[in-house]
Amino acid sequence: MNAFTMCSICFHSKGQWKHPLDQSSMGYKDVNYWVDIAKTLERGCFDSLFLADVHGTYNVYKGSRDTAVRHSTQIPSNDPTLVISAMAYATRHIGFACTFSTSYFPPYQTAKLFSTLDHLTKGRIAWNIVTSYLPDANENFGIGEQMEHDERYDRADEYMDVVYKLWEHSWEEDAVIRDIEKDIHTDPAKVHEINHRGKYFNVPGPHMCEPSRQRTPVLFQAGGSGRGIEFAARHAEAIFAIHPNMEVSKNIIRSTREVIAKQGRDPNEVKIFPGISVIVAPTDEEARLKFETCKKYRSPEGALALYCGWVGVDLSKIDVNEKLANAETNAIQGLLSYFAEADPDRDWTLQEAAEFISIGSVMPKFIGSPATVADELERWMEVTDCDGFNLVVANHPTGYIDFVNLVVPELQRRGRMRTHYDTSTLREHYFGAGHRRLAKDHQAFRSLPEWKLSGEPRKSAATA
Repeated sequence: MNAFTMCSICFHSKGQWKHPLDQSSMGYKDVNYWVDIAKTLERGCFDSLFLADVHGTYNVYKGSRDTAVRHSTQIPSNDPTLVISAMAYATRHIGFACTFSTSYFPPYQTAKLFSTLDHLTKGRIAWNIVTSYLPDANENFGIGEQMEHDERYDRADEYMDVVYKLWEHSWEEDAVIRDIEKDIHTDPAKVHEINHRGKYFNVPGPHMCEPSRQRTPVLFQAGGSGRGIEFAARHAEAIFAIHPNMEVSKNIIRSTREVIAKQGRDPNEVKIFPGISVIVAPTDEEARLKFETCKKYRSPEGALALYCGWVGVDLSKIDVNEKLANAETNAIQGLLSYFAEADPDRDWTLQEAAEFISIGSVMPKFIGSPATVADELERWMEVTDCDGFNLVVANHPTGYIDFVNLVVPELQRRGRMRTHYDTSTLREHYFGAGHRRLAKDHQAFRSLPEWKLSGEPRKSAATA
């Protein structure tokens, strides 16, 4: 179980900053707010706190960012990498997954950042690999026009080759010797340049950091396109997915595991976590009342700004009361199919769709008592073959507190969730004790660096 949020306001539930129980409007910029959330989730034995991030603004809807700014649609937002150290200091077990873009930051910097976080968290860090999608971010980073979708993934494939070489192949395991008598802290014969030369990157190395507990952070990916799933199948150890219902989830998870197998990897060694939104209370009636209260504060237009930014299509030209099935535009077909799958018995208007995604966005919504929510989680596990979930809540931090206080004990009673941590690193949380490092059949080890292939190593300073 992972909690999914962002260092911003009312992350996937637009308008909830107005709700009396929501603290995100002020809390997102307060380190104590984040520390309290991390401690709550650790009390609930969560695997990780997963922090999303974006660069750029949602400016597709009405051809302007004004709606996104007005409704705090992921703006303002802060850098999630900077709050992780504070949360790690206040906890001992829970992991932290962080989104970081291959489009805006050079791989040399990314490798140093995540090695540092893995050191500081004692092996509790994951990287959610994204290629990013908001066009105005490119202008702000001064890197010209945005690449086409598939080329961004081509570039990201080479990007991953670079960071693997830095993390796994630059420093030998015993490079740091700390020999006081010989005055040698690190053996230079065991720190290697990577000398990467490719289409997109030229990186000589060596890596700036000594090996951390995990060396490579746990690798998340969330691509939903065919090219994105191919990228995830090659690189990811965990996939964050968004599916409207169980039947769709089952089919996508099955096909995703087939793609993973074609990459020569064990499909069961890649964890798949669908996103879900939960509103829970002691009884079903109280949970429905909570949901109705949230509806009073929602901002459907803010949700539309978010959705239009995702799909790159301005839906403002469609009358909000028009039935989606009657809209004469190809751009609406993906939206229509999503909502047809989410609730096939409704003839959706754009307004109704906007209202639906204004709470928990496009995540399936589980609303009810602890037993009702646990029943639904179990059904998803059994029907879809997923490995767990990324939890989105409507109100922060109360939604997490409610889940930990109400749902976690029910899942623990059913033997579905741990009652204590018996592993120390995030990779071990997911794959079991002793699995601190990347599996040896991973893409990172498909090719070896020159120093590993050249036979006789340079003479070691430790034995000189």
